[in-house]
Amino acid sequence: MAEEDYGVFVDSEQMGHLAQSGGPSELDCEDPRELKQMARQGYWATNHRLRARAYQRLIKSIPCRTVTPDAEVYRDLLGSAAAKKPAGNVPLPDLADGNPVPRYCLKADAVGSAHRIINCLAGQFPDISHCPSLPAVTSLLLHFSADEAQCFEHVSRILACNEPGKRLLDQTFLAYESGCMTFGDLANKYCAPAHKAIVAAALDVLEVYSDWQRWVLGDLPFSHAVRVLDVYLVEGYKILYRVAIALLKFYRKHAAGAAAERRQDSGRVRSDIRAFARGIAAVVTPDKLLEKAFSIRLLSRKEIALLQLANERSLREKGITVKHKRRNVQLALDPDAFSSEIVGAKEMRDIWSWIPERFALCQPQLLFTTSAHGCSLNRFYEHCEGYEPTLLLIRTTDGDVCGAFLSTDWEERKRGGNKLSFFGTGECFVFRLKPEMERYEWVVIRHPELACAVKNRGQEDAEASEEGQNSERGSLRQPEKALGQLSPFLAARHFNLSSRNTSMFMAGNFDSIIVGGGEGNALYIDAELNHGRSGRCATFDNPPLCAESFQVALLEAWGFRDAMATSPQRH
Repeated sequence: MAEEDYGVFVDSEQMGHLAQSGGPSELDCEDPRELKQMARQGYWATNHRLRARAYQRLIKSIPCRTVTPDAEVYRDLLGSAAAKKPAGNVPLPDLADGNPVPRYCLKADAVGSAHRIINCLAGQFPDISHCPSLPAVTSLLLHFSADEAQCFEHVSRILACNEPGKRLLDQTFLAYESGCMTFGDLANKYCAPAHKAIVAAALDVLEVYSDWQRWVLGDLPFSHAVRVLDVYLVEGYKILYRVAIALLKFYRKHAAGAAAERRQDSGRVRSDIRAFARGIAAVVTPDKLLEKAFSIRLLSRKEIALLQLANERSLREKGITVKHKRRNVQLALDPDAFSSEIVGAKEMRDIWSWIPERFALCQPQLLFTTSAHGCSLNRFYEHCEGYEPTLLLIRTTDGDVCGAFLSTDWEERKRGGNKLSFFGTGECFVFRLKPEMERYEWVVIRHPELACAVKNRGQEDAEASEEGQNSERGSLRQPEKALGQLSPFLAARHFNLSSRNTSMFMAGNFDSIIVGGGEGNALYIDAELNHGRSGRCATFDNPPLCAESFQVALLEAWGFRDAMATSPQRH
């Protein structure tokens, strides 16, 4: 049998040393753990033939639907059309969302081959409605294919993957958009300096993060993108999050000192990050990029899947399941529409950058203020019950401003009867704005060694999550008991905590409200909403947010109103 030629579509001069095929041509490894290490270390990175064979083997091992179109299907469908190579490229289908086929190191006419393959895929997978990364993945795999039919089969298997818990490509707008929100959540937690800089520079952070997959699959140069592909085919979708966050970290270093504090059009920030990704080879090697990516202590795949499912469910509840023109989230904080006696629109916008991405779709709604409703804890509960989450803002008589993001409906306090009991999730956080701005998250987020994820709990839910995010082909299961009402992956039950003191988020009864517990409270407010205390607590590991004993000058509670569609209130 003749040796397959994997360079038929490749411009070898552009590929340079990556086009060489010296050394072994077969992958001799059966242990999945060893294969993972080989992919991460770039074992086949300098041998084009070995890399092509490795890709064949990895893709062939992907569990797929019973009926998955293969190379013969492609040949039967196209007949001799593939050999004719028409001069003009067939337009890409709508599912590509306007993303072009990156040429990378392909020959000029090979881009037409990619167009034909993608159009044939669209015909064979009519249930795929939105897959912006498909052109880049097709182009990359074409570099390592003997013919168009082989590339078609490889991409088909990636699209048809049905392994529980393994996710490869978004195939609906709902999955893609919730993935963008999930990336925003992860960037906020694991790349806070860059996230803060983007919030300061861009008018719409969500619009900037909508490009995150394109940074990795489309903008990175071939030398970097193909190293990502090595690991992606072994480890799945999570590597894309890792690399995008690593890229954001490098971008932050590159942009430090150069970015002005003034607000820019979000399109300018988007183009700056994409330009950095395209030119990253000048400052960061592929190995350095992956080294940074794997140094991030990211959430587990199950936890990310549950977070994505929560974001997806939030979009469903707002009726956002197909592509629409993104509404600028900053309209929710227009100074003409926003009015607080404690903070201005700029400060509220900074707080907005801290909250989970699914609530950035909402606009703030003033629920309670002591200036209008009086200093009564009962009235506070009356106006806040039925809203989840809520934001608490406090200005003291000394002029300090602090507060808390509270994940759970205050009505939960009734479950404990008259006994003061804590509730809430790890998405709660406390902060101060004046005299300086600082946020204090759940201590377990900053110190994961205090807890480990519970094993074998919610595995079925994670699998359901994967099914729902990849496509809408089947009915989406949404396991309420595992998700709770708000935070699936940061609910205390998902962790083996070394001490209950680290999960005392919020509490309230007839004589006080408390935020944070264990050896002190981050905030304690009395029944008259007049006097308070602030100190270090185990849950948030925060210093006092203001004077340890203070008098409340003004207290406000804010809810999150749906900015995309009107929905009846729960009162």
